[in-house]
Amino acid sequence: MNKFNFLLLFILNFLIFSCGSNNGKKTSDFSLQISNKKSEFKLHETLNVSVLNDKDRTIDSIAFFLGDQYLKSSTSNPELQFSLDKVLLGNQMLKAIVYSQQETDTISKQIKILNDKAPVVYTYEIINTYPHDLTSYTQGLEFHDGILYESAGQYGKSKLRKLDLETGKVLKEIKLDDQYFAEGLTILDNKLYQLTWQKGVGFIYDLDTFGKTGSFSYNQSKEGWGLCNNGKKIFKSDGTEKIWILDPQTLAEKSFIQPTHHKSISTKLNELEWVKGEIYANTYQKDGVAIINPVNGAIDGLIDFSGLRDKVKQHDKLDVLNGIAYNPETDKLYVTGKNWDKIFEVKIVKK
Repeated sequence: MNKFNFLLLFILNFLIFSCGSNNGKKTSDFSLQISNKKSEFKLHETLNVSVLNDKDRTIDSIAFFLGDQYLKSSTSNPELQFSLDKVLLGNQMLKAIVYSQQETDTISKQIKILNDKAPVVYTYEIINTYPHDLTSYTQGLEFHDGILYESAGQYGKSKLRKLDLETGKVLKEIKLDDQYFAEGLTILDNKLYQLTWQKGVGFIYDLDTFGKTGSFSYNQSKEGWGLCNNGKKIFKSDGTEKIWILDPQTLAEKSFIQPTHHKSISTKLNELEWVKGEIYANTYQKDGVAIINPVNGAIDGLIDFSGLRDKVKQHDKLDVLNGIAYNPETDKLYVTGKNWDKIFEVKIVKK
């Protein structure tokens, strides 16, 4: 971006915050028009938009944004042609800030950006099976230094556990207060983070002792579902179309991606796992796991785990697939479910 654009953006932002959008007017003299009145696009498609100036006001400059992403500035041309390449998928707000005759107008229009290709479909092969406590309502599963950690839910039964994979033996366990329904977990910098469902709070533990060292509030999301991390950032699902990206120091929800395939935006993504640069997320009450690009939210793959539930002990409290754990030391992937008596080591193969 050249010096003019930097100066223009500074001036526009100053005017927005000092004068207010539309300078106190109820309506704007400007509006956005998208070519062919489209509202849905595919990744890499070209977006053509223009600023309509019905009262023929003198325009000094226009800055275009997609959400918080700056696209382009202009001092004369009220039209934008932009290739949707390095953009976030999902529902996005297209915005133009118009500076005209000492006034600032902000106009916007919502668009939807879908992935430009269908996800690759995978299936699985069972490599090994290991014992799992069938009373454990699995909500989160994660390996750290070769040890398996589990968060189990339900009111009055929620717990945090350290497990031996081979034997299923519980090496360490603490129970949560009855008011909490435990959800996903993740481990970063020798701290273990655990979500609760509807209380709007998560807990921080010392990894070695399971001693509680703090808590954190959900800022914008209302529920806690799944957690994972890439060593630098923490990702959190909340049952909506959003996967939040958390600041690892403050746990504040700073931004989000929207998992999206070629037809729609996905919701109810539950347990999360970071696997070799991608997010694996199971869909609640489904037998599928989505493989998500953490940069733009594109669902690039789907793993079909149909039939896996039939291979565990059948009982009246048996519930859905939930629990994904990747061991980076061995490059092995494990899955289980709520009240399943087995954990499966699986190999993912293209269908």
